[in-house]
Amino acid sequence: MQESNTRPISVADEVKNSFLDYSMSVIISRALPDVRDGLKPSQRRILYAMHELGLYPPKKQMKCAKICGDTSGNYHPHGEAVIYPTLVHMGQPWAMRETLIDPQGNFGSVEGDPPAAMRYTEARMTPLGGTLMSDMEKDTVDFVPNYDERLTEPTVFPAAFPNLLVNGGTGIAVGMATNMPPHNLGEIVDGVCAQIDNPAITNSGLAQFIKGPDFPTGCVIHGLDGIREYMETGHGSVRVRGQAEITENGGREQIIITEIPYNVNRAELVKRIAELANEKIITDITSVRDESDENTRVVVELKRDARPQVVLNNLYKFTALESSFSIHMLAIDGGRPRVLSIKDAIACYIEHRREVIIRRTRFLLRKAEQQAEKLEAYLLALGHLDDFIKIIRDSRNRDEARAGLKSYQFSVTTARNLGILIRSQPSIQGDSYVFTDTQVDQILELRLYQLTGMEREKIKADYDELLATITDLMDILAKEHRVLTIIKDELQAIKAKHGTPRYTRIDAAGGGIETIDLIPNDANIVTLTHFGYVKRTLTTEYRLQARGGKGLKGMEAREAATKEDKNDFVETLFSANMHDFLLFFTNTGRVYVERVYQLPEAPRTGRGRSIKNVLNLRPEEKINSVLRLEAQGVEDDAMWSPEKFVLFATKDGTVKKTALEAFKNYRKDGIIAINIEEGNDLVDVVLTNGSSEICFATREGMCLRCVETDIRAMGRGAAGVRGIRLDEGDYLVALTAVEPDTQLLVVSEKGLGKRTPFEDYRLINRGGKGVKTINITEKTGKVVAAIAVHDDDELMLITSKGQNVRIRVGGDKGIRETGRVAQGVKLMDLKKDETIQDVATVIADEEDDSATSEEGEAAIVAEGGDTPVAGSEAPAEEASETPEADSTES
Repeated sequence: MQESNTRPISVADEVKNSFLDYSMSVIISRALPDVRDGLKPSQRRILYAMHELGLYPPKKQMKCAKICGDTSGNYHPHGEAVIYPTLVHMGQPWAMRETLIDPQGNFGSVEGDPPAAMRYTEARMTPLGGTLMSDMEKDTVDFVPNYDERLTEPTVFPAAFPNLLVNGGTGIAVGMATNMPPHNLGEIVDGVCAQIDNPAITNSGLAQFIKGPDFPTGCVIHGLDGIREYMETGHGSVRVRGQAEITENGGREQIIITEIPYNVNRAELVKRIAELANEKIITDITSVRDESDENTRVVVELKRDARPQVVLNNLYKFTALESSFSIHMLAIDGGRPRVLSIKDAIACYIEHRREVIIRRTRFLLRKAEQQAEKLEAYLLALGHLDDFIKIIRDSRNRDEARAGLKSYQFSVTTARNLGILIRSQPSIQGDSYVFTDTQVDQILELRLYQLTGMEREKIKADYDELLATITDLMDILAKEHRVLTIIKDELQAIKAKHGTPRYTRIDAAGGGIETIDLIPNDANIVTLTHFGYVKRTLTTEYRLQARGGKGLKGMEAREAATKEDKNDFVETLFSANMHDFLLFFTNTGRVYVERVYQLPEAPRTGRGRSIKNVLNLRPEEKINSVLRLEAQGVEDDAMWSPEKFVLFATKDGTVKKTALEAFKNYRKDGIIAINIEEGNDLVDVVLTNGSSEICFATREGMCLRCVETDIRAMGRGAAGVRGIRLDEGDYLVALTAVEPDTQLLVVSEKGLGKRTPFEDYRLINRGGKGVKTINITEKTGKVVAAIAVHDDDELMLITSKGQNVRIRVGGDKGIRETGRVAQGVKLMDLKKDETIQDVATVIADEEDDSATSEEGEAAIVAEGGDTPVAGSEAPAEEASETPEADSTES
């Protein structure tokens, strides 16, 4: 019985070993590029098949079906259907930074359209693609048998330029993948030369030459961190933003997209923009159309009142117009996958080119020595022409002539006298020179015309030139710096011939799209009620009225269910832009920082949300004052300038001065701003330049003007010093900074107001009692506000019953300028038991000057608002200044 050759094996071991073999085959032979020429085997075989077909420029293109057929039949037996997409990719200018294939016909589009069938398209190599195989016939690279051992193919190309770094590459293997960005040819050449000159150069040193990826589709790279990371470690991520500009067409603005990020499908981008508009995610887009030809041009039409920069920022955020390109520089180095930094990749390329140059030099040296041996034979024959002719003539056949010439001997000295250096190393017996078999054959092949004197001189000149070439080639092999110089010279020649300017710009600052970038910087009215309800409302919801108007309905103070909330009223009102910062100061002396857009938005009649739902207030805390910091575009050091100061004023007349930068490191849970004793309250906070003049105004109508330099700067935890001395029962209601070309506007609780030049209040030392600022009577009521105003300012007045009115300061119907102790004029009609609670200046919108009423007064009419009623001007009750009214206490 015959023994069985079968044996049991472990299925797990067999599967493991088979999968490892398969994975290594995929990694080495299919998916990953070689670090030396930057090509995958399929790409290399396609280019080599084109080399065999002689498809170099200027030769005309050949059918892609023929190229793919030869590649499949001779080198890559996986079918033309899988070879053709690789060929197409190497010819797409939006996919390759430097294309290796020169296409003819439809090779697809950046919109993802497929190429035409291979029978319809043609191709040849580009000049730069051809340089990858320069000197391949000079034994510069190894050749191995093809899949059926009929032919041989190169294992790698000589690669006259660093294709891996210039064109990058992608590939997914088993358990690993590569995604290498393209770079600028000129920058890479400069980086290679720099590393040759200084092998110890760092990756940061190379960054001076290699700025970063250079994508064929252009665009802008934002930020340098990702570039530094992948250059150092071989992996990282860069943010690529498409190029778009805002233009005006027919009174409407539009966004023109001219560049899209690398590997982004333009058709899908246009489709996504349309979806965002249809789904109301971006509401200001009316239409989008693709007007692209060979150049990208996508037009996004906007609404007439749209904010184009905000729309563009939303496009960056919600579409692939801004994309991240993840980088993982994995390539085959020495038959093994390896993650490379920029310096590692350049070092591998330099070593490859060094080997290519040495092998080419050795090849040329062998060829030169063979030619020298031939010319030596000619020179020796011509020097003994009569003897050689006699030997050949006396011989009966070629073999006999060969034997005769072979036995002919003459001295080495004679050979040297003929100018022969004996480079061919013939057999020398004593002082005799013996011909080699090759030399004998060359003598027998000597033609009669070469016996002329002119030909003899030409042979001698060629021989001398050849000896100089041999000397130079041997010097190259002997000196390393000669090899490296040749590498640099050849690279510089390629850069001069094929280099192009950088397509991709780099924005070193490159901030990302933050939430603030998606929000228009509109003017808002911010209100804070007595019971702590905060909201923001666009100023366009308020109409501009004449002084004395009845006003529009503001906050609906009776929406709440509880009796306490029904009595709520607006306590603080001011104007701010959406990007501005707000510093909320509490009665306990803490400060919280928030941006305006983060406050809840509510309509003009809405109440808003509790401030405790917006800020992380402590149970015992209540907002007493709010300071607006104008945004500087981004939250940077310029906004928190050490040359700016915050002045605090408390109800008992205390003042404190603290540098603004002390509040820079704020926290969500707030920080200490001022030390306030129990029973005291924070009245006002102002921002100054450190040398301003300031005014204190009290409830009983007193005012003190002093210089800020009298107040020394203190830390956040200090309590302050005395600002104004108060009479019994009086308390501070306002702290105001004196600004150029402004007057002091004083408003009483019964709706009267007056503005007086600051010069009418003489300077008094800090801590004095001050002078009278308004004549307090039963008709006027007590002082509720005192602010600095310009003639062109607008004011918002709010009452205890939620009514508000917006008026101009200057103009025929504005607030008349009066003396320091006058009663003022009526600013607003008040109902019974209604009083003025707060006053604030309003930043006017551009639209505020559009409408005009019958009386010639500029008005902005809010939709659904009450009809304005012109109020009669109350006669000013002028009062002369008396010593009692002007008493001071220093």
